[in-house]
Amino acid sequence: MELQNIFHWLYVAGMALGAIYLASLGRNPRGVPRYEYFVATFIPIWSGLAYMSMSLPHDDLEQGKIAVAGQITHFARYLDWIITTPLLLLALSWTAMHFLPKKDWTLIGSLMATQVIVIATGLIADLSVIPWVRYLWYICGVVAFLVVLWGIWGPLQSISRKQGRELSNLYNKVATDFTVLWICYPIVWIIGPSGFRLINQTFETALFCIIPFFSKVGFSVLDLHGLRNLHHSSVQTPADRTAENLIHFMGNLMNFGKSQRLPLRKRV
Repeated sequence: MELQNIFHWLYVAGMALGAIYLASLGRNPRGVPRYEYFVATFIPIWSGLAYMSMSLPHDDLEQGKIAVAGQITHFARYLDWIITTPLLLLALSWTAMHFLPKKDWTLIGSLMATQVIVIATGLIADLSVIPWVRYLWYICGVVAFLVVLWGIWGPLQSISRKQGRELSNLYNKVATDFTVLWICYPIVWIIGPSGFRLINQTFETALFCIIPFFSKVGFSVLDLHGLRNLHHSSVQTPADRTAENLIHFMGNLMNFGKSQRLPLRKRV
């Protein structure tokens, strides 16, 4: 079996285990709406199925990938991302608006639609043969991605701050995890076979298995456990405590970063 197929099968297994775990959390929602568990569970199921299509035996017509301009375009990844990344944005938006009786669906829909543009332009770029056309579509996707980041750290963060310090702190921490992992996607794309070809196809495949696992299952675990702890901080499961410790660790990293920036500002 090729190394890339091994990575894909490991990813499928990780998504399956993640889906089972997230579904099990929904049996005891602890104040978190059940539809949030449904979305969190659906994301790894869909993602695992998309990646499985790239691993199954095939004949002349390969599943989930196609050769374009001397490299392999894994279009099954885009079929995954165009569904799961807007849903992840939906989950993050729900966290930002957790205590609001009415959600701002205009804002949520705008961010999700913009994210669809990010993925669609990435696919068009990956299918483009002429280099400058490929990079033009890539740049369009990056611009749309910057709009998404503005939504995360602008309107959504502002909304979370209006609902108390605890929710605001949780949002900042999961949004930081969300942002750091999502920034990795365009970086890996541009340095991989689709872009400057600084890394080979196997290494790119490994990265596009590791990053999505943590940005999907990892994010959902931290997000849901963080929300559960907001409602029942006095009665926690071991998993709740572990997630809370990770969130506190991320908060300490954020505070350390802020403390390092302050002296620099004073010098200026």
